[in-house]
Amino acid sequence: MRSTAEARRAVLLDRAVAVFARNGYHATPVTAVAAAAGISEAYALRLFSGKLGLFVAAVEACYERILATLETAAEEMAGKSPALVLEYLGDTYAELIADKDLLMLQVHAQSVSDVPEVGVAVRSGYRRLVDFLRVQGADDQQIQQFVAYGQLCHLIVTTGLDNVDESWAHALTFGMRHVP
Repeated sequence: MRSTAEARRAVLLDRAVAVFARNGYHATPVTAVAAAAGISEAYALRLFSGKLGLFVAAVEACYERILATLETAAEEMAGKSPALVLEYLGDTYAELIADKDLLMLQVHAQSVSDVPEVGVAVRSGYRRLVDFLRVQGADDQQIQQFVAYGQLCHLIVTTGLDNVDESWAHALTFGMRHVP
């Protein structure tokens, strides 16, 4: 059984992903994250050594959830060609970012990746993704395309391009499917 601190840390981390996803690192006070988790700000700061530690842990948890979901999806495709696996992983990722918290936290983290600790966490998330895709048999070109399509998914979802009925938007969303 988890200790009270471990349990509170897990709840706080879960809520941190959602709360930081709404307003980003700079605009989110620790009080908002702590309130969402039902704990005091002082306790939240102790659990994560400050706001930066909490944000970095939330970013790491975001990438962990993404990778765990993709690993499960890859297991379902065992024995298939890398191209088919990557296509399925792309569809899985599109479904995963329908939870805008994961999507928006990544966007916010990238926007403050000039903060050294955040940059390390973001690069680590991508390093782990690339390593995972290589294990699936993807080559560098396939990996680059997979990540590029992921970033295009971010653009489509964050700007609501699925709902724009104009030719320029159709060009950007062509062949892309997203879960509302």
